[in-house]
Amino acid sequence: MATTIKDAPKVGMVSLGCPKALVDSERILTRLRADGYAMSADYDGADVVLVNTCGFLDSAKEESLAAIGEAIAENGRVIVTGCMGNEADAIRARFPQVLAVTGAHQYEAVVEAVHDAAPPSRGPFVDLIPQPGALKQRSGSADDDFIKLTPRHYSYLKISEGCNHACAFCIIPQLRGKLASRRIDAVLREAEKLVAAGTRELLVISQDTSAYGVDTKHEERMWHGQPVRAHMTELARELGRLKTPEGAQPWVRLHYVYPYPHVDAVIPLMAEGLLTPYLDIPFQHASPAVLRAMKRPANEAKVLDRIRNWRSIAPDLTIRSSFVVGFPGETEDDFRYLLDWLEEAQLDRVGAFRFEPVAGAAANALPDPVPEAVKEERYARLMEVTERISAAKLAGKVGRTLPVIIDEVGEADEDGDIGATGRSQADAPEIDGNVFLRNVPQSLTAGEIVDVLIEDADAHDLFGVPVP
Repeated sequence: MATTIKDAPKVGMVSLGCPKALVDSERILTRLRADGYAMSADYDGADVVLVNTCGFLDSAKEESLAAIGEAIAENGRVIVTGCMGNEADAIRARFPQVLAVTGAHQYEAVVEAVHDAAPPSRGPFVDLIPQPGALKQRSGSADDDFIKLTPRHYSYLKISEGCNHACAFCIIPQLRGKLASRRIDAVLREAEKLVAAGTRELLVISQDTSAYGVDTKHEERMWHGQPVRAHMTELARELGRLKTPEGAQPWVRLHYVYPYPHVDAVIPLMAEGLLTPYLDIPFQHASPAVLRAMKRPANEAKVLDRIRNWRSIAPDLTIRSSFVVGFPGETEDDFRYLLDWLEEAQLDRVGAFRFEPVAGAAANALPDPVPEAVKEERYARLMEVTERISAAKLAGKVGRTLPVIIDEVGEADEDGDIGATGRSQADAPEIDGNVFLRNVPQSLTAGEIVDVLIEDADAHDLFGVPVP
């Protein structure tokens, strides 16, 4: 008698928050596929829906709660995970029908919850078929069918979890724990596999990239027959030596880099072409008084000197950062100090956030809260200054030829012209600007890196044409 094997149960995923959470989503889905699950692109086709939440700000929590509510309304069978998972009682109070709630990067607990909600379909012969290798914390031993939620040509490379800082406005250590660095040989093995599989841009992420290896006392591991330490500088150098199957060098972009003294050592690697000349540094403010209240280093003058030195070594260096306006106790003088600092620093890419109280953050107890109307007014002034700086910097690139990585190629218009969207080395995906190309060849594909003549610019984006 013929035996019927049931279709594999399907899992849907809603992933919110930062790139670090996106990597968590990739790990979870890869593990579930290894356990025999299929993926669903919509609510209707899913046997269970995972919502990977963000809990960093109250506005992010509201977005997460809205996503949970939508998933329940559209599907009904929902498992919640991620940074907001530590507020299980609040989630269940609002949505008592959720099947399970787990915290950030609790992969085994998520997988177990999915198994309970939608048991994997294993017929009498399925266990005889070799299953894809288990994820093993994305240590580099996973096989090549790892699920990516980013396009094939760029990948996030998470080098650690957690953070040792105690910033007054932040609850990340409560959500994700203290710094826990991955083994450097595991990180490099994963990076090597990603590049071999088509990645042309590696985006190095963590809560504090500069602190990589501090918790393991920068332990040494063997890599391709040579010892290498778990240290940001050595990691960056080894990543810069990777080659694509065609022999090209992938872009390596550093994110979440605190300006510790040893950051100076990675700038020459950018000048040598081993690293993409780009630093994402979370300065948060410049006023010494506000930085002290934030419990962050207050050495803004020294940072300006270092920025000047960095640019003397790597003139094309792009620095992006984010700042908080309206922090409790921030005076008009503090804010003017920040604006003056930005005028001198001439940062290339700037994001700003209005201060929001976050449950559990020490800043909530600070005196002299800034009125909401003042926050809005300061936010608008800061964005006006940084937009002007950005426009001037981008205008200076007109007439230059820059390497551009292609993200998307469009269809031909009525005149047969094909456009494309890409990014220069100054542009990280999703958060920075774009390079819009005209008259690209029909053979152009996403992931290619091409030379582009920059013809025009606005405050955020560049416009150009491929060089023949």
